[in-house]
This record gives sequence, structure tokens and C-alpha cells, in this order.
Amino acid sequence: MILHGYWRSGAAYRVRIGLNLKGVDYDQRGVDLRTGAQASDAFLALNPQGLVPALEVDGGVLTQSPAILEWLEEAHPTPPLLPVDHVGRAHVRAMAAVIGCDIHPLNNLRVGKGLRQTFGADQAAVDAWAARWILPGFEALERMVGVHGAGWCFGTAPTLADCYLIPQIYSARRFNVPMDAFPRLLAIDAAAAVHPAFVAARPDNQPDAD
Repeated sequence: MILHGYWRSGAAYRVRIGLNLKGVDYDQRGVDLRTGAQASDAFLALNPQGLVPALEVDGGVLTQSPAILEWLEEAHPTPPLLPVDHVGRAHVRAMAAVIGCDIHPLNNLRVGKGLRQTFGADQAAVDAWAARWILPGFEALERMVGVHGAGWCFGTAPTLADCYLIPQIYSARRFNVPMDAFPRLLAIDAAAAVHPAFVAARPDNQPDAD
């Protein structure tokens, strides 16, 4: 199994967490998004969309982190990253979607580059743009965790929602987004900071990190 990703990519980060929580062995291949490596012929042969992550497995290639994580849950069901009951599973998927659909796509590298190149945004403007989407999403997640969490986003063990949350908190700090209003999310981040699966997945611990 080979994971093609970029050390600071939030989407690749969440897949690393999932693989680590499942105890699945994998190799990594760095794709430096800053240099345009994702547009090379070799990478486009793996993922025609030219995005990370891409996971080589069972003679094929899986793309898009939500699909990869759902495949992981089905192919390696233990330990589970989704609750047993259908309603609980829907709640976890909703938390993940708050980040994966409504926050992360609006503050990834491509969007930041577009803001700079098309609109002449400086770093302060990019930070403000990111905060515009991160803060309301985190406000919703803080309330959702208050209802469903017990140490993690949902219940007492990490789920898919935590795979999404921790990379987004990392991103929020990169964009200087204030986090004081989210004590429940910060408590989950503190738990992840000492959990081996999350520690091993941290961007700075990746082989292609600066």
C-alpha cells in the first residue's frame, strides 16, 4: 500500500490518521504541491484530477480522502471509526462533512494561491479569508461535540470525525485563527497530541516535511 500525499495537505493528513488508527502498514511518496509535482505525467497517471491523496492498493488507485476513509472502514473494520448504530454513524459523517465540505475546500493551497494571484491578497487577507469559513464551522462543531462527545468528537474513542478535525485545527493555527472559543475542540486536540496514531500522522513527522 502506497500513500501519495503532501506532508501539509489536510486531506492527506486525515488519511494518515485513519490508516494509523487501523494499524495498516503503508509506504509514502511525497508530492510537493508547491512545485507542481501533482501536475506531472507520472502523478496524473495515478490521479487524473492532480490532487492528493492517492492510495495505491490491491492493484488500483483510490482517490478523494472521504472515499479512501470509507473504503478503509469497510476493508479494515477493526477498530471501527464509525458507531454501530445508523443514527450515530450519520452524526459522525455530518461532523466530518462540516470540515470536508464546508471548511477545508475554501482554505486549501489551491484557494490560497488563487487569492494571491487573482486578487493580490497578502497573508493577512488570506488568514482573514480562512477564518471566515473556519470559525462558523468550528462553532457548529463545538456544539455538536457538546451533544455527542465524551473525550472525542463522538463518544470515548476516535472516529472519522476526529480524522477530519485534527488536521483542520492544524490548519487553523497556520492561518492564525483564534481557538479560545472552542474548549471542547481543544480538549480533543490535546488528546490527539499524545495518541500514537495522531502523533505519527502529524505533518512535521512525515518523510517529505521541510
